[in-house]
Amino acid sequence: MSAEFPFIGAEIVSEETELPLFIQPAWNFNEDEFIYDDNGNHIFVEGKEAIKVWIYKALKTERFSYIAYSWQYGIELYPFIRKVMGVQERYSELKRMITECLMVNPYISSIDNIEFNPKNRENEVITTVTLTTVYGEVSVDV
Repeated sequence: MSAEFPFIGAEIVSEETELPLFIQPAWNFNEDEFIYDDNGNHIFVEGKEAIKVWIYKALKTERFSYIAYSWQYGIELYPFIRKVMGVQERYSELKRMITECLMVNPYISSIDNIEFNPKNRENEVITTVTLTTVYGEVSVDV
């Protein structure tokens, strides 16, 4: 096997591996903070609830801004701010960004629906994302 062409002669193995149980620290969505037990330790959730936490956090984390996170984690909203575009064009672009953000997670099979609901404030929108995961359907408001 040549050093210049390391893939010559290599076998391609295509087998599906089972994903381990998805686990995340519990999150209080109303207070926007972690949940701790009486001793001050993180409480952990798994499966569908863990996916909800991951989605919520990923959609609230600006991509490329924190060295603690992989460059695949988070959403790119800073370039989007103050960009002049119509409301429907803005929503269309946001849907694309949300899809890019979430589909890096192998536990997410598909994005089924993204809805935008403007809040009372001029610049705030509640986004409801409904998607299919390996644990079933999940819906998250951000």
